[in-house]
Amino acid sequence: MEDAADRHVGVWVKELEDLDPVGEAIFARLSILARHQDRRRREVLAAGGMLRWQFKVLLMLRRGGPPYTASPSELADHLGLTRGALSARLAAVEEAGWIVREPDAGDRRRVHVRLTEAGHAMLLAHLSQEGLGESVLLSPLSTRERQTLANLLRKMVLALEQ
Repeated sequence: MEDAADRHVGVWVKELEDLDPVGEAIFARLSILARHQDRRRREVLAAGGMLRWQFKVLLMLRRGGPPYTASPSELADHLGLTRGALSARLAAVEEAGWIVREPDAGDRRRVHVRLTEAGHAMLLAHLSQEGLGESVLLSPLSTRERQTLANLLRKMVLALEQ
């Protein structure tokens, strides 16, 4: 059976004599899968009344572990935002009831951002929906094939990180 990547490679292999058809097919398929997963994530978030950037704020707080707090500076760094851009975003997330900003007990000039129970619930609902989508995407692969794919992709990522 021929997929979209095969059709893509079929066109370009005729036009570019130095094209590596296997490499091109790999990256075309990775791109297709990434676009599909990104579209699905946006749909799930939209259905739950959340924007992607809001999800990322909640995710960064959860990622830090209990007590699920961080300073605005830490959040901005993790999210790749300026302090000003983050401050504007936090206001909307706080208004939704998913976080609270609390003054530091030892230094009232400092603020901590904390994930609320409502934020926890919203995050878990979205993560479970996302997990279902990932399971569907991976369903054609056996457990062994999934592990092989994960190992091969790790090998590529490690090469980039070195």
